[in-house]
Amino acid sequence: MTESKPLLLSQEQRIRSGDDFRRCYNSVRAGDSHLLVFVVRNEKQCSRVGVSVSKKHGNAVKRNRKKRLLREAYRGQQHNLPQGYDLVLVPRQRADSELRDFKSSLRRLTHKLARRLESPPLQPGRTGSSS
Repeated sequence: MTESKPLLLSQEQRIRSGDDFRRCYNSVRAGDSHLLVFVVRNEKQCSRVGVSVSKKHGNAVKRNRKKRLLREAYRGQQHNLPQGYDLVLVPRQRADSELRDFKSSLRRLTHKLARRLESPPLQPGRTGSSS
């Protein structure tokens, strides 16, 4: 029998401080029609996640449902995502976003951002092509 990996979020996997959220907001981001993801490298072995849902999404019941969906999307995908990053997830203002939408957006956007963070930055004045 194979050992399954836990799908729980431990305290170490959560972003909770305002400073950590601000650090993520000041880094790279990518988005699609369902989700906006901010990513910054951390110095840990695992990735951490934070969720931000503004009052523009409705009352507390609606906001809490979106938060639960985003955390569930992360829990279900955490072993398929790049490790060593802090992620802040912000849902787009759509009423039709479902768990599967958040899961696919999360997977696609985090891999895109990880590639962007791993690639060396271009030097000023260089176009990247050699003549």
